[in-house]
Amino acid sequence: MFDHIQLTDATFEKQFATCKLSPSLFTHEAHLRLAWIHITKYGIKQALDTIQIQLQNFVAHANAADKYNKTLTIAATKAVYHFILQSKTTTFKEFITEHPRLLSNFRQLMEAHYSLDIFTSQRAKQYYISPDLLPFDC
Repeated sequence: MFDHIQLTDATFEKQFATCKLSPSLFTHEAHLRLAWIHITKYGIKQALDTIQIQLQNFVAHANAADKYNKTLTIAATKAVYHFILQSKTTTFKEFITEHPRLLSNFRQLMEAHYSLDIFTSQRAKQYYISPDLLPFDC
């Protein structure tokens, strides 16, 4: 089965930015990879801005704009940044192997920061909600 990991980082980033990546390839892991690429290449501040814009464009292109969640997008990017600060790896494959909780316990990670269910909140979809339990590193 073909998935995003078979694409180079540059190809994955370009296909996503130009909305040429198949929506079926944009899994939770692919979202984490996009954050990892942008943070390691451009820094956290630019990554936060660019990922939001690109993701909104991507879901609009895929006729899935209702799936965009501003809080979750920003929180996921900040969570990836937190683990990057602890990482000694140089590739996404190594990074996600080093920090499997981002894949296997992502909801639990978010629940450590939020008392609100940011996955289903309409307010969280439209506006960024700061964590009320545990702040992010940035």
